[in-house]
Amino acid sequence: MEPLRKSNLFFLYLAVNLILFSLLFVHASFKKEAAAGSIKEKGEMVRTFVLTDLCLFTEASYTRHLSQADLYTPFQDSPMSLEHFPSGSIAAPPPGLRKMNGKMD
Repeated sequence: MEPLRKSNLFFLYLAVNLILFSLLFVHASFKKEAAAGSIKEKGEMVRTFVLTDLCLFTEASYTRHLSQADLYTPFQDSPMSLEHFPSGSIAAPPPGLRKMNGKMD
């Protein structure tokens, strides 16, 4: 038996990876069906306990839960301190938090 050519070996590699990639979607669909009850139960728990928003960023407290932040929180170290968390420049505060004296900034 003669050895495989590099191109045949590459196509075999691609075929195996395509099969594995397809199996990921099959696995995800089975897991989605299996977890449907758990997701519904967690949704009921969120509604029952009136939980806050989900955590979007893990860095600073004022970017973890945007609805729970105060206006001064980003500047708690110093009023002139620079933003040193990347998520602080990505996420803007909620509109209700930006109101000052009934006017929007």
